[in-house]
Amino acid sequence: MANTFSLILVLVTLVTGIVWALEKLVFAKKRQLKLAAVEAQTNGLDSAAIEKIKAQPWWIENSVSIFPVIAFVLVLRSFVYEPFQIPSGSMMPTLLVGDFILVEKYAYGLKDPVWRTQLVEVGKPERGDVVVFKYPPQPSIDYIKRVVGLPGDTVRYGADKQICIKKAGEHSCKPVKLFNVEESEFIQNGVPMIQMDELLGKEQHQILINPLRRDRVDAYYPRPGVSEWVVPQGQYFVMGDNRDNSADSRYWGFVPEANLVGKAVGIWISFEFERGEDSVLPTWIPTGVRFNRIGGIN
Repeated sequence: MANTFSLILVLVTLVTGIVWALEKLVFAKKRQLKLAAVEAQTNGLDSAAIEKIKAQPWWIENSVSIFPVIAFVLVLRSFVYEPFQIPSGSMMPTLLVGDFILVEKYAYGLKDPVWRTQLVEVGKPERGDVVVFKYPPQPSIDYIKRVVGLPGDTVRYGADKQICIKKAGEHSCKPVKLFNVEESEFIQNGVPMIQMDELLGKEQHQILINPLRRDRVDAYYPRPGVSEWVVPQGQYFVMGDNRDNSADSRYWGFVPEANLVGKAVGIWISFEFERGEDSVLPTWIPTGVRFNRIGGIN
């Protein structure tokens, strides 16, 4: 859907831009010449006749009016910031269903909006970044996860649900620090979740663990039962903050650098959709606004 919208936006900008340019360079001059010729053949025209000759056809008038707005939206959405909606709970408690976030598109390089060819290299993801990317098995879908492993890293995820990372060139695997362990307000399938802080690189954030659920090691990719991954060059290992309710690199592999869309930097609005079973409202209608969630993303 996002790719289709980008293509439509580019085509509308191109068409209206061509009409805008032709109006400035050709059509307006032709109407002016026509007006001068008519005036030369008559003793003068009243204001109504002059305005009729000078008037732009509706399709030119609409294109000239729309083009600057569409062009601004295209540049803003393609190269600066793009809004996204959080559709699932895989990044709880950092991001909740109903959060609307802003993604910094230029954080990892400028790409063309249709074919996503790299135009300018700006930066690389850092460990702990929350990133939006094209889901590798189905690139038409956008996913959001946290960067855990960088190119060259060896990532391990043990039965204790703690990440261990051996960086490229190092000889030992260092466990990622966990602290401030407490029972969370979030409950999934009737089980109170355990919430704790995790220090991943320079980023401190909170994660959720289901204390009664074992990780699906037999579903690990590409080697079922093996909880260790060596991150190839040009690719990244990502995980959701809701560790026991996230389809991430453990189950479908690495994220190529070409799939990166941008870095999630802020929540600009957050809606809640909680309602009683007897509610007659459609599920897509918000029931409230969580103003306390508006701001930056840790």
